[in-house]
Amino acid sequence: MSWSDWSVFALFWVVFVTTPGPNAVNCITNGMQLGFRQSLWGVLAILTQASVFLLGSAAGVTALILASPTAFQALQILGALVLIGLGIRGWIMASRPVPTVTDTEAAQPARAIYMKALAIATINPKSVAGYLAAFSQFVAPDVPMAEQLWVIFPTALSLTALSYMGYTALGAGLGRAALGAVFNRWLRRGLAACFILYGLLLGSAALPGRGA
Repeated sequence: MSWSDWSVFALFWVVFVTTPGPNAVNCITNGMQLGFRQSLWGVLAILTQASVFLLGSAAGVTALILASPTAFQALQILGALVLIGLGIRGWIMASRPVPTVTDTEAAQPARAIYMKALAIATINPKSVAGYLAAFSQFVAPDVPMAEQLWVIFPTALSLTALSYMGYTALGAGLGRAALGAVFNRWLRRGLAACFILYGLLLGSAALPGRGA
């Protein structure tokens, strides 16, 4: 992966993992109620889910590349449409009110924090389709997958960790005010517009005759 390709991927992943959603709400809530250190079990759960989904996406994309380059190109176009759809959904959801949280006991076992965060991350609407769509856009079919994973995995997991540790720290430091700051309508619409723009640009590049 060239420096320019890595930069595009890294910028995309920043948008992907910082867009406010269920994971962000859970991290902020944990930070508010449990403190930063104890809440890191939730971040670890998100990284577990990200690792599994990245591996699954890599396996699926690899199988498709080997089976049919045409099918892989179709997946790239479909993935771009999914990104556009996520952007449109995010734009609409930006008008929804700031999520509310309920008070819970501060003392929770690590396992409970971890399992709850893992469940939320796994059923997150953008996870399954979003990871596969995002992954398919940045894989070069003519380069061995193992070589690309050495770049993609550390980048994706590092940015994911930084994002959700940041949300956790915001919750621990700002309390409920963090939800209002993170779920600002225009911030969310700006991130949604980035999804739409990425989808349009990547989909255009994947079209037959345009080059990938």
